[in-house]
Amino acid sequence: MEQRPWYWIDDVARLDTPALVVYPNRVRENITRLVNTIGDVNRLRPHVKTNKAREASQLLLDAGIRKFKCATIAEAEMLAMIEAPDVLLAYQPNGTKIHRLLALMAKYPRTRFSCLVDNSITARELSQQAVSDNLVVPVYIDLNVGMNRTGIAPDTAVLTLYDELSQLAGVNPVGLHAYDGHLRNPDLAARTADCDAAFQPVYQLSEALLARGFAEPVLVMGGSPTFPIHAQRPGVECSPGTFIYWDRGYQDGLPEQPFRPAALVVARVISLPNSATLCIDVGHKSVAAEGVLSERITFLNAPELVAIGQSEEHLVVEAGVGHPYQIDDVLYGLPNHICPTVSLYERAYTIENKRIADEWLTIARDRKISV
Repeated sequence: MEQRPWYWIDDVARLDTPALVVYPNRVRENITRLVNTIGDVNRLRPHVKTNKAREASQLLLDAGIRKFKCATIAEAEMLAMIEAPDVLLAYQPNGTKIHRLLALMAKYPRTRFSCLVDNSITARELSQQAVSDNLVVPVYIDLNVGMNRTGIAPDTAVLTLYDELSQLAGVNPVGLHAYDGHLRNPDLAARTADCDAAFQPVYQLSEALLARGFAEPVLVMGGSPTFPIHAQRPGVECSPGTFIYWDRGYQDGLPEQPFRPAALVVARVISLPNSATLCIDVGHKSVAAEGVLSERITFLNAPELVAIGQSEEHLVVEAGVGHPYQIDDVLYGLPNHICPTVSLYERAYTIENKRIADEWLTIARDRKISV
């Protein structure tokens, strides 16, 4: 009997494509690999930006993980809905976001929420609103260690801001946050050297805060590329996110990491424009439309297909004259970047024993759930 590949779906005819599918057994395996890599679930603070679903996040809880990281108020609320104990909004709230964060704290008192700040103006506004709502918000100072988007340079200005935060009512400085997602050298030794250099001033700031009499600051560091490096640092919390589903980009770029793809985009051939090309129903609205066109999605059961054109609902690929493909052929696509791909779908279909088993709503892709 022919052995079907791991991604095969026996009842795929039930799927209207393009469709996002998730393989929960592989998700569980990836979570186990995550825990085994670090050896201590208390040092894990995974980012839920990739999955955006209660069910996937619940599997993290089931594995004993109690700390989480997110980027939006909706992601924070999704975690609170499953009673995640500790949620860091890894984003600096300004304006209305401050009110929404405080509303979350009031609505979900069983979850400990925290956030980032990188300046006095935001800190004072957060303080004022928190005092008005009779709340205290734990805050981390966001450090710029080379990503160059948010955060302040890891120098003495951090000590000044930390001291200011400690004197503001309604906020409580608890640590430092640094995302080094720009460090992606495929060579692990080179990536490690870069990561160590970026971490050194963070460590020095931690020591300086201790010397000034502050409690030992919590250090929340990194993402997927530097996870295996920060995992070796005692006391540092690590925040990978993509591990849960993995993708082609990290599979190729981070070969030392043990995670396996657990989410795919299922598509179909919908037209044969000429003797050498196919048109597939996976456009910009179905897979992350970033990077080089030819690398956005790889079809596991048709890896030779090369994308030559894409629009909102269509992908045209070169198949070669004499190709075997027919209208309605099913293709299993591995996205190059799974995180923004997931957010294009309102639900994922789970696959168990090669059959469609359930649906996971991508509830946190919305900007608002209830708060």
